[in-house]
Amino acid sequence: MSDDVAVGFVRVRLDLSYDGTLFSGWARQAGGRRTVQGEVEEALRTVTRSGEAAYDLTVAGRTDAGVHARGQVAHVDLPGEVWQEHREKLLKRLAGRLPKDVRVWGVTEAAEGFNARFAALWRRYVYRVGDRPGGVDPLLRNHVLWHDWELDVDVMDAAAKSLVGEHDFAAYAKKREGASTVREIFDFGVRRRDDGVIEIEVRADAFCHNQVRSMVGALLFVGDGHRGAEWPRKVLDAGVRDSAVHVVRPLGLTLEEVAYPADEGLAERQLLARRVRGTLH
Repeated sequence: MSDDVAVGFVRVRLDLSYDGTLFSGWARQAGGRRTVQGEVEEALRTVTRSGEAAYDLTVAGRTDAGVHARGQVAHVDLPGEVWQEHREKLLKRLAGRLPKDVRVWGVTEAAEGFNARFAALWRRYVYRVGDRPGGVDPLLRNHVLWHDWELDVDVMDAAAKSLVGEHDFAAYAKKREGASTVREIFDFGVRRRDDGVIEIEVRADAFCHNQVRSMVGALLFVGDGHRGAEWPRKVLDAGVRDSAVHVVRPLGLTLEEVAYPADEGLAERQLLARRVRGTLH
């Protein structure tokens, strides 16, 4: 599958963040639902005075409704003349046009072979949970899930470590037609911050739909004593959905970072990702 940039166009990388609370996810949807992609594409058309031109964004990770992003990456192919005219002022103009819950921090001409989705080496997510009896700090309520049982972070961390490696995560994924559920987790750990908030951090080449939130659900069951530390791995090895694994609410989840190879390795990485797994998420 070719990803050549059309003649006369320039591929532009966008680095952005957003509070997902009031969005129906990243991906543009019919019916007037508010999405991050829809807001950014509309802002691009407006500030570049492009009228009805359709600028389709490709994103590193399609976040679900309510999920946040601090280090999201996307790309868009713009007509060369539009890029040359607006490149110097595009960032500031987008800041004036975009709603306050989405910000673009970087707008740069992408290196040859760059593809926000397929050239990515890994994505890093953090899920934040509070287990204080009184609840979650009101200022963090849209970014931290309250769990009303005390959690054992050490046991949760041990359970998370048991899922590291390349596995078929069908037991933790919402199956999509024709999509592989094999993923490689590089790091998975749980820690408690000084303020008491628990951070569940996972880094992988890519994630299946609902995979992170399902794994967090399993870890919470372990942390509050409903299951033993070995249970999440048993679920993984069984290879089928377990009714005891709950997909936790999206509000605690944030896409923190997406990593890419050096410029000279972008094309090779993209080809490998397309060959191994045509539907990265």
